[in-house]
Amino acid sequence: MDLLNTLVDKGLRRELPTREEALAVLATSDDELLDVVAAAGKVRRQWFGRRVKLNYLVNLKSGLCPEDCSYCSQRLGSKAEILKYTWLKPDDASKAAAAGVAGGAKRVCLVASGRGPTDRDVDRVSETISAIKEQNEGVEVCACLGLLSDGQAERLRSAGADAYNHNLNTSEATYGDICTTHDFSDRVSTVQQAQAAGMSACSGLIAGMGETDADLVDVVFALRELDPDSVPVNFLIPFEGTPLAKEWNLTPQRALRILAMVRFVCPDIEVRLAGGREVHLRSMQPLALHLVNSLFLGDYLTSEGQAGKDDLAMIADAGFEVEGTDTTTLPEHRRG
Repeated sequence: MDLLNTLVDKGLRRELPTREEALAVLATSDDELLDVVAAAGKVRRQWFGRRVKLNYLVNLKSGLCPEDCSYCSQRLGSKAEILKYTWLKPDDASKAAAAGVAGGAKRVCLVASGRGPTDRDVDRVSETISAIKEQNEGVEVCACLGLLSDGQAERLRSAGADAYNHNLNTSEATYGDICTTHDFSDRVSTVQQAQAAGMSACSGLIAGMGETDADLVDVVFALRELDPDSVPVNFLIPFEGTPLAKEWNLTPQRALRILAMVRFVCPDIEVRLAGGREVHLRSMQPLALHLVNSLFLGDYLTSEGQAGKDDLAMIADAGFEVEGTDTTTLPEHRRG
């Protein structure tokens, strides 16, 4: 296909595709799917070889969130049956992180529910970061605490946070349909604060919430404009007790096309296979490794993931290798 040849050439040159080309990837047929995966795989291998970065999530604080994000089991008014608890102590969080590191994780992601941290919360997380780094040499720590206030990004960076995650989730045009307690610009601002403080920005999306192809392309282009180092791609898990409980819009083929589109738009950025991969990709997960270069190991915030040993076996069987702490994830031109 001329489209795929053009996209590969652009990806190898780090050139942004047009919106029309990105939309065309999403519109390809199932008969063309393997060609799409193979083309995007060339771009993935150019910048990341056959390496797969493993990330491990530690849920520091679960449930009872005042925000009304429709996709989230921890949202205001959620009836989802999830575990609810307040802040983990630093030692307990560090022990949880150590389990992920022992399984091969290179980055630990510290997540807390809520609109954003108080200054006391930042102190708590700072203690946790110190504890994790003292016990796990070379591990990266990413914080995901919601919307940041003035000065908090700098404090987290000083405490040793390497990265900060705050997803855009969906297009600006449809953001108000999934959340009314904050807006798209609040999320953009938090990502920019993290970058200004010297942290590596991690920001991604959720697919499968009833969005159009144009919405998907819009949010990925908005991410590319923000230029994060990592883009997690989540697939909606329709939790019972949330407004999106009946949104089952994805097939494995659709999920793969979305990942390929993200790779073409973000050729030299870490693309991470995140929540919902087991539910929506199912037996086609190994194909996704030709598109992404990063994934979460084990469980997510309020849902179970694939067993870590099965992830490691899948990576090896597909001919990929786990990225070690002695290897820098990003290509040389993106470092620093």
